[in-house]
Amino acid sequence: MALQGSAGSGKTYSSLLLAQGLTNGDFSKVAIIDTENGSADLYAHLGQYNVLTLSPPFTPEIYMKAIDVCERAGMEVIIIDSISHCWDYLLDYHSSLAGNSFTNWSKVTPMQKTFTDRILQCDAHVIATMRTKQDYVLNQKDGKYVPEKVGLKAVQKDGLDYEFTIVFDLDIKHFAVSSKDRTGSFMDKPEFRISPATGQKILNWCNSGTNLQEARAKIKEAKNLEQLKMLYSQYSIWRELLEYDFKIQKDTITSNEILLNPKAFSTNGSTTHD
Repeated sequence: MALQGSAGSGKTYSSLLLAQGLTNGDFSKVAIIDTENGSADLYAHLGQYNVLTLSPPFTPEIYMKAIDVCERAGMEVIIIDSISHCWDYLLDYHSSLAGNSFTNWSKVTPMQKTFTDRILQCDAHVIATMRTKQDYVLNQKDGKYVPEKVGLKAVQKDGLDYEFTIVFDLDIKHFAVSSKDRTGSFMDKPEFRISPATGQKILNWCNSGTNLQEARAKIKEAKNLEQLKMLYSQYSIWRELLEYDFKIQKDTITSNEILLNPKAFSTNGSTTHD
């Protein structure tokens, strides 16, 4: 999941409270990958969680190595605080490249994708924080273009929030709302303050008897389009994550039906008959 907010909105503290709930209070199973100048140490009163401090340059590789260390240590929750520094590094790297600015993105995008994929493939729960800044657009008024505020924008690649199961937006008073929620537990709900109970609620959802691996296995076992349609309805909250699985199985079922139905073949433009 991701927590995004401006400086002082409580991203680190809220992440730790979520981790407390996700581990049933066992902070020994929680690690923070800290790029925020030691801010992770400010909340030691909560418990004995683990801190892995990174130093510049904040390359995708150094983040991925840190995730590897946390996984090998058996961490159940990994907090990456924050992934905005990785995007800052990639922007600086892009700016340093000679040649065409547009084509140079072909050298940067794979680095960002590798970093994102490493987070998604992590065996632990991952909580990533992102700082936000005020965003502006140019609107035309009286024949002139003037900048207008359009809200807060996370310092990360556009569309990255698509990859997360849950995204919480935090304001300066530490209240949270969910701008994305595949669990169905927080979307369109009033603002609230994150607590260990929030993490426990997410953990209960994770342990509710259905996970992505089980869902993918059931999709692969579907024998006909009717069964696939039922699963599509059953896993509605995960459709974005499972879209590729549904497509592959649909193509497989359709191909099998054609092979088993001789009438589907044609010879010289004419359908064959038994």
